Amino acid sequence: MNFRKDSTQSAERRTKRRLAKYLIDLLKAQKPSSQVKAHGGYKLRDARSGKIVFGDKGYEFSATLEDIEAWLDEEEAKLHAQKD
Repeated sequence: MNFRKDSTQSAERRTKRRLAKYLIDLLKAQKPSSQVKAHGGYKLRDARSGKIVFGDKGYEFSATLEDIEAWLDEEEAKLHAQKD
């Protein structure tokens, strides 16, 4: 059993659940280039407009799961600040 793979899949599922609340899709590179393999592999798309909202700076699929979680934490903090 490959625990690294399982933990990555778990992190992807957890992140997808968080993003679903905001109608944002987690996209994963299907045929990653060497650059994507070295760093990245993911990007985010607004499900309503189809527009990429994160993970395409410099090259496609430039975000890691950690980058996406940090971005999502910031976005959620902004939303909570607006409500207060």
